[in-house]
Amino acid sequence: MTGSALNIAMGQIPTMMGNGGSFDTKAATYLVFINFWKYIKYCNLNAVLGLSALILLYSIKFTCNYLAKRYPQREKIFFFINTLRTAFVILLYLFISWLINHNSVTPRTAILGNITRGFHNITVPYIDRNIFNGIAPYIPSVVIVILIEHIAIAKSFGRINNYVINPNQEMIAVGITNIFGPFFGGYPATGSFSRTSIKSKAGVRTPLAGVYSGIVIILAIYLLTPMFHWISQASLAAVIVHAVLDLVISWNTLKQFWNVNPLEFFIFWVGVLVTLFLNIEDGIYVTVLTSCALLLYRIAKAQGQFVGRVQIQQVTVDSNNETCSRTRNLYIPLDRSDGTNPMVTPMSPGDGIFIYRIHESFLYPNAAHYTDTMVTQIFRETKTGKVQTNIRPGDRPWNAVATQEDNDVRPRLHALILDFTGVPHIDITGVQTLLDVRKQLDIYADWQVNWHFVGLSNPWMKRALISAGFGSSEHGHTVFSVAHVSDTCNNYENAQLDVPSASSILVPILDIDRPFFHTDLDEAYQAAVISLFRRTQALDSSELTI
Repeated sequence: MTGSALNIAMGQIPTMMGNGGSFDTKAATYLVFINFWKYIKYCNLNAVLGLSALILLYSIKFTCNYLAKRYPQREKIFFFINTLRTAFVILLYLFISWLINHNSVTPRTAILGNITRGFHNITVPYIDRNIFNGIAPYIPSVVIVILIEHIAIAKSFGRINNYVINPNQEMIAVGITNIFGPFFGGYPATGSFSRTSIKSKAGVRTPLAGVYSGIVIILAIYLLTPMFHWISQASLAAVIVHAVLDLVISWNTLKQFWNVNPLEFFIFWVGVLVTLFLNIEDGIYVTVLTSCALLLYRIAKAQGQFVGRVQIQQVTVDSNNETCSRTRNLYIPLDRSDGTNPMVTPMSPGDGIFIYRIHESFLYPNAAHYTDTMVTQIFRETKTGKVQTNIRPGDRPWNAVATQEDNDVRPRLHALILDFTGVPHIDITGVQTLLDVRKQLDIYADWQVNWHFVGLSNPWMKRALISAGFGSSEHGHTVFSVAHVSDTCNNYENAQLDVPSASSILVPILDIDRPFFHTDLDEAYQAAVISLFRRTQALDSSELTI
């Protein structure tokens, strides 16, 4: 929008100043700017009309805004005066143009000239290959602009006025309008920021307002065309410049872009510069492609986090000012990259148990990146299950883990807990990557590593993991969560107070035949600790037997 506004404004300024006939005003924006100053000496009487009209428009705008703040009780009056400034300026300069030109054989300033009255262009539109080839390159950018502009306007005013729109219905309406418009010689129709804003503030609540607008336009086409003949092109260009410059991004919004995301701030300037030095279509394509590249980069380079446990207390004060507290575990990143209090030190699970949190979909672009980071950290903090002191260096595979020392006190890898709460999707490559890593870690630990999953958000993810052999265990159940469910309809109050009723029954939250799928991290961690205890007992008993 900023690039388009500057492009349109720069194309109208030569007409406003009267030297637009000396060069091509449809060239790239920077060329129009250069040529305008190169041919500045050809400016004429049109510049007086254009500049004065532009100054008058801004004077009315700033005065009405100031008075609306100074006298808030009359804000609506000043709003409508401000809204009607365009019509007032056009009528005023139409009269001035008529005074200057009506007695001259040749107009002294540029005017619109003859305007055809009525609908003389009602006919079946003719389309041939040349017309189609001429408009085809602009179709993608036009579609993008219509989608962005129209849907953005509709949703914005829907939020302001508390109603919900159907985007498909909006686009169907625009499409039907533009299908039948050419039969009447009409302009392409899209949403309009300015007209929508004016109607919203004027109290319009239904589409019936469009009927009144249409009636006024039809009357103007049949009755006012002789008056349109004398409209000054310079003052009309000033109106266009004034209108589009309001679309240029404000300094506060630009500063907000920088504060929210510097990368998107950079994309904004890329779009503006490409629009100014090439054209609007290329600016749209570059910004869309750059945004897509940034989105793919964020997905591909998404960072996982190892998390640790913090014991916290929740204190509740009842109506009698009596306090009660309960202790629970909170799981936060070990590196505290989420901005938690640096004085709070999370406890690592330890004993060969790792909790790894994933924040994006586990897909082809990022699966290897996630698992590489995870495996590297696991290798750093654990020891291999096989003692390779008797293997010659030449017999050891080149990519095997380095020889383990007898006095290595690091734990052996036991369990891996994957927090999938922020993972909405997983694809085939993601599942295959997990299978490869599971095999790698089993070989490294020299036993079966337990894989626990937390927060699986949809049945399809469970189905994908089950098909790969995750979720079940030959060791049976360890820890799973149950909930109180009432078998009557009169326990709503007890349910609100979290008090189990006498008639309630206990039901599991998840399938009990999948003991490695958990409802939360605390359940998964407790399950991993219990299975580690059982595994340790089994190892101790086998050693005693030997």
